[in-house]
Amino acid sequence: MEKKLNFTNQALNQINKIAIGEDKKYFRITVQGGGCSGFKYSFGFDSKANNDDVIFNKTIIDKSSLDIISGSIIDFKSEMIGESFVINNPKASASCGCGLSFSI
Repeated sequence: MEKKLNFTNQALNQINKIAIGEDKKYFRITVQGGGCSGFKYSFGFDSKANNDDVIFNKTIIDKSSLDIISGSIIDFKSEMIGESFVINNPKASASCGCGLSFSI
């Protein structure tokens, strides 16, 4: 099965907007152990892709993280309480209130 991520227009627009203003070339998504539900999402920027990275447009993600969030929809929400990237992961069985931590 092909490993893939889906991006909303809002997420793509925000990635392009931020990347233009940064010296960094790529938006990086990482899944790390921890958080209140077992795993947590981490977002950042990087100037280069590593050998184990997969590139989606201007976004890079390592293969281990992609295994965990493959099939997810990456969105960008702008609400009164703030702006943030949101991952709708169909493999997540539970998540915390902030949406950055999840379990599978």
